[in-house]
Amino acid sequence: MNSYDITTTDVLVVGAGLAGERAAVAAAEAGHNVIILSLIPPRRSHSSAAQGGMQASLGNAAMGKGDNPDVHMYDTVKGSDWGCEQDVARMFVETAPIAVREMAHWGVPWSRVRNEKRMYEGTEIVEDPEKVGLINARNFGGTAKWRTCYTSDGAGHTLLYAMDSIVIKLGITVHDRMEAIELIHDGERCYGVVARSLRDGELHVYIAKTTVIATGGFGRLYAASTNAIINDGGGVAMALNSGVVPLGNMEAIQFHPTGMVPSWILITEGARGEGGHLLDKDGYRFMPDYEPKYKELASRDVVSRRIMQHIRAGHGVESPYGPHVWLDIRHLGEHRINTYLREISTIARTFAGIDPVKELIPVRPTQHYTMGGIRTNKDGKVYGLDNLFSLGESACWDLHGFNRLGGNSLAETVVAGRIVGKKIAEYTNDATLEVKSNLIQEHVNKVSARMDAIRARGKNGENWVDIRKEMQMTLELDVGIFRTGEHLQHAVSKLSDLYERAQNVGLMGGGGQGADPELVNAMRLPGMLKLALTIARGALERKESRGSHFREDYPKRDDENWLKRTLAYWPEGAKLPELKYESITITEIPPGDRGYGESSGKK
Repeated sequence: MNSYDITTTDVLVVGAGLAGERAAVAAAEAGHNVIILSLIPPRRSHSSAAQGGMQASLGNAAMGKGDNPDVHMYDTVKGSDWGCEQDVARMFVETAPIAVREMAHWGVPWSRVRNEKRMYEGTEIVEDPEKVGLINARNFGGTAKWRTCYTSDGAGHTLLYAMDSIVIKLGITVHDRMEAIELIHDGERCYGVVARSLRDGELHVYIAKTTVIATGGFGRLYAASTNAIINDGGGVAMALNSGVVPLGNMEAIQFHPTGMVPSWILITEGARGEGGHLLDKDGYRFMPDYEPKYKELASRDVVSRRIMQHIRAGHGVESPYGPHVWLDIRHLGEHRINTYLREISTIARTFAGIDPVKELIPVRPTQHYTMGGIRTNKDGKVYGLDNLFSLGESACWDLHGFNRLGGNSLAETVVAGRIVGKKIAEYTNDATLEVKSNLIQEHVNKVSARMDAIRARGKNGENWVDIRKEMQMTLELDVGIFRTGEHLQHAVSKLSDLYERAQNVGLMGGGGQGADPELVNAMRLPGMLKLALTIARGALERKESRGSHFREDYPKRDDENWLKRTLAYWPEGAKLPELKYESITITEIPPGDRGYGESSGKK
């Protein structure tokens, strides 16, 4: 039997990205003792990779004049293809301007309005002299106004460093290189987690009045993703493994139009927001042909489909890594590139040997974001278990519906952290630390048995590396930007087979003792396959096209039958997810046309 120690706290936050840290700050400011668990040191969290910015209707930019929360609300709802919770969207757009200014107070060096002229799409942009010095904003896809506040193209980095400084200032305890593996629960209430140290492999138990999952997305289920390697969905899988917590809209997977070929590192939407163009193999700018109004800045799902449509028509640039298109920012000039797009300029030089001041950047749509996640109510409380909350990309709050606007995710981390964090603090006031010791032991034994079984199989077990690669390619090929019933059924069948094989994974290298990373990956694999199956099965059953979920065999949005959210459960012993559905909250804006040029009305 594995030994373990027990740590108690008021609030336990699993995940140290922007959402988790902001919620921790809110709970600590309310007087609660808070512990954060993180796979890595907080400032290396994937939030730091966000480039473009944070949407908030400040109305400071010349092209943002007249912006307000109502305009932001409409952009968000139509961007979601009417899949979001409108009461959540309303809270979000009203709070975002407050959150941006609060982050400035905490040290974020927002790019400011300058007394300068520049050209954009052939038009001279002249800033209002009275706005000089205020927080600036750039253009982003699917928005009526320029409202994406930025710090050049490193907004995530600056936001996370400022937030982490507040965590340190408040004395919040952070246990990094610690992986939460199992929720401790009795089917009705969550009491904490069983975690494993990535330093020495020892098990640890954390008991809390309130537990919060803020572990980010799960893009690494796909073969090509802009996500960090830690984004494998561990926290989301942990919730699904409870058997009583549902995941919402898992079929809603976002593909960013500009992942750099072949590293798939993100090239920010800010590059197109600054005026960058997409070119085909002949150097022709093709997006105005498809989307004459928004061009390269239609919503992300639309631009991604248009790129692939153009490539399918034979206009892609052939390469050893498959066809791609070009991103051209050369006309922006060296000063603007190296001032406002300096991070992607460095990325292009370092990882592709390309100088974007003089050369084109090869790009192709790449898995980027997960709109789905652990289903919560508008307060961030998780369905199915008391004392459990979730927020950020790991949660289905549900701000984004079936397509997230660029700049709304970075904003969501801080805004949801602010809103949900306060609810966590209030909830914790009335919560207790009572838990039966036999319940703790039961969950520790469960984790220990899994580890022991993997160690015992050794090289006689299935190879987790091969299974993971097959899973990633299955999602890449069958559950991508364009989907059909035939391919989705193949994905479900293939992933089901892989899930069965994953129950018998072994270790190809050492004995799985101590901080063996092979044991870590082998332990994560079954949960990853469960998530993959919720994505594929949800997509198979949703017989319509909505936002990022595009069925070529059902190309229209069907509000009559599918204006509802998928809920995926995984009961104990099940081999496939159980799907249920719930209605979507429409409070202000009834379903209509998105206005991006694609037909999106009722079938």
